[in-house]
Amino acid sequence: MQIQVLKSKIHRVKITQAELHYVGSITIDEDLIDAANLIENEKVQIVNVNNGERLETYVITGERGSGQVCLNGPAARKAQVGDIVIIISYAGMELEEAKKFKPVLIFPDDQNKLI
Repeated sequence: MQIQVLKSKIHRVKITQAELHYVGSITIDEDLIDAANLIENEKVQIVNVNNGERLETYVITGERGSGQVCLNGPAARKAQVGDIVIIISYAGMELEEAKKFKPVLIFPDDQNKLI
């Protein structure tokens, strides 16, 4: 039996852009992607601390070192620039593997930079 467990989390980053007329997804600074062990096109859940919205989308790589966290397409309606979000990915694994698995959690500063 496989279960879904927390794989990666970028905890409390600030939305820097919201681009409604874009194909869709979330663009994330490549430094944050690497630190959180995410990859481009990976499915993620976005949880908006400011308004309680939750949505799923996929990752697009943003400019390294920019601090960019941009909701694109319809997701742009779920947050405003300045909102604080948590970006979460999950992985499916066997129960025994999941018991030993350690997720990657990162806690960027208020400028979306690694501490």
